[in-house]
Amino acid sequence: MLVVDDHELVRRGLLAFFESELHLEVVGDAEGGEQALDVLSRLNEEDRPPDVVVMDLQMQPVDGIEATRRIRARFDGVRVVALTSFGENERVKAALEAGASGYVLKDSDADDVAAAIRAAQRGDLPLDPGVVRQAMSPGSELTSREIEVLRLVGAGSANKEIALELGISERTARTHVSNILRKLDLSSRTQAALWAVREGLVAE
Repeated sequence: MLVVDDHELVRRGLLAFFESELHLEVVGDAEGGEQALDVLSRLNEEDRPPDVVVMDLQMQPVDGIEATRRIRARFDGVRVVALTSFGENERVKAALEAGASGYVLKDSDADDVAAAIRAAQRGDLPLDPGVVRQAMSPGSELTSREIEVLRLVGAGSANKEIALELGISERTARTHVSNILRKLDLSSRTQAALWAVREGLVAE
């Protein structure tokens, strides 16, 4: 993993945390978008490219969104997870359109950030529940657990697979799906899956 943030204190804190986490290996850090591209080029030449870049968005002169776009253009196998203080819909949309594989807010619990990195490594699309709720219609009011379930429905998982993934019973998974359909005013799992894709919960 490569950590990119222009605030040294934040960057050092992230490095210290990630290095203490199992299965999360930090191979470098950078203080901006341009430096991140340079570091990625060097790591690629050394045949040890990171699988995930943790990217701050608010940086100068090259912000995280543009850096994400350039990284995805040059290093197709590298996933980018935006880690930022800003959760506005426009910024989320811009980051995902640039190729980000996830979007997490800096005020998230440390364990949630680590979980998002692991999800990106698996090829999932981790999105901060607060960001997702903000993007939804005001009446939906899905819980964090329902968002997780909806993401799995969007990925094509059956209730049994959802139960195994989340460590819940199949009956509880069914109940969550029913609540999601009711809250979003949908009539089928297929509609829920299409809704999840359209809203960016899962990759198309």
